[in-house]
This record gives sequence, C-alpha cells and structure tokens, in this order.
Amino acid sequence: MYIIVVGAGKVGYYLAKELLEAPEGHEVLVIEQDAAKCERVTQELGDIALRGDGCEAATMEKAGFGRADMVIAVTGDDEDNLVVCQVAKARFSVPRTVARINNPKNESIFKRLGIDTTVSATAAILAQIEQELPTHPLIHLLQLKGGGLEIVEVKVPKSASVVGQRIGELLLPQQSLITLIVDSDGTPRVPGNDTVIRAEDQVVAVTRTESGDALRGVLTNSASAGAYGRRQ
Repeated sequence: MYIIVVGAGKVGYYLAKELLEAPEGHEVLVIEQDAAKCERVTQELGDIALRGDGCEAATMEKAGFGRADMVIAVTGDDEDNLVVCQVAKARFSVPRTVARINNPKNESIFKRLGIDTTVSATAAILAQIEQELPTHPLIHLLQLKGGGLEIVEVKVPKSASVVGQRIGELLLPQQSLITLIVDSDGTPRVPGNDTVIRAEDQVVAVTRTESGDALRGVLTNSASAGAYGRRQ
C-alpha cells in the first residue's frame, strides 16, 4: 500500500516508522512543513519526507495523492487534519482517510463530513477512566461506521427498576438492541427475550448515538423514579 502521513510530530514519526517496519512492505511518504522534523525523518527513516504544507493542493499533487491507498492526517491541528482528508477524498479519490482528533467534540463533525476513520487519544483515555469508575452509568465502547450507531456498556445498579425483568418486557429506545450481558461474576450471557436482568449486570447494547441517555435511563433508573423501563 502507498500510505501518506501528514504531520511528522511524535505521532506521525512513530506511525511512519511502524508502517515501514511492517511485514507488508508499505510505501510511506511523510509530509511536514518544519525543516527540522523533515531532516529527522530523513536521517532516521530514510528518504521518505516531503517538506511542504499538506493542506495545499500543489503539495498533494507532488506527493502523489492520486495514487495513494490511504492518507493519514496526524498534525496537532484538527482543522488541518480535516482539510487534508476532505481534499484527499473529494479531489484525489483516496479510498481511505484517517484523521487524528485532538478535541473529542469534533468527532461528529468529521464523521458528517465523510472522514472514514477518526482517532482521538483524549477519547480513548476518557473511556479507560470510565471503565475504572464502577459508578459510571454509561461507557461508550465503539462508534460504528455509518448510521449514527454506537456500542455502549451500562452497569445495572441494585436499585434499578429493571432488576428481575425480562428483556422482552423492556421498553428500549428505538433502534436499540441488547447484544451481551456480563454477570457480576464475569460470566457472559447471550441475551434473548426471556433473559432476566440482574443487579450489577454489565449490559452491552447497540443504540443510536442520540439515544444513549434514554437507554441509560431505562437500565439505571430506580423503582422510586417510576417504572421507566416497563411496557405501558
């Protein structure tokens, strides 16, 4: 594969290094404006650095975006990463684009604008922190490509009104599906309509991104808050 990496900071440098060392034998080019960073790449990784602005069409032409299999934008600026990937898709028909996101709030914007894959170190760290917090009600596990769906995990508290109910009795948000239940002792269960929800179950579900809070409410609201999860 011919892979172009835009940005030769620490992320771009080590990404290029790993790609070059991969057994698949990728052809790699790194685009960077900073002369010192370009020199480091050239000295340590070989003649794979092109000095220039990865957001400019002229640089893209020179780099051969038209024959690239993948473009990965990992600069420290979210706007630059978005521009690189958008132009790569729209003008050069690059099959796959990957953008680094520094601000997790920009992820939905990148998705709407057609970026194939986004990577956010901040979001990954936050997800890890959430997994270490037993009281956290909703953990976002994975954003699914297309359709606005994501996989989430919800821990059912002992006080939840759904404890003792069957899944078929729950009034879940539209386009939400419970796909796995992990018991408090770590035993996984593939759920069916007759599967009973137990206290401290870890419920893994697919739901629309905007329905996350509603799903959390169904699975965590206490009996005193009303039978939110019961069919009316």
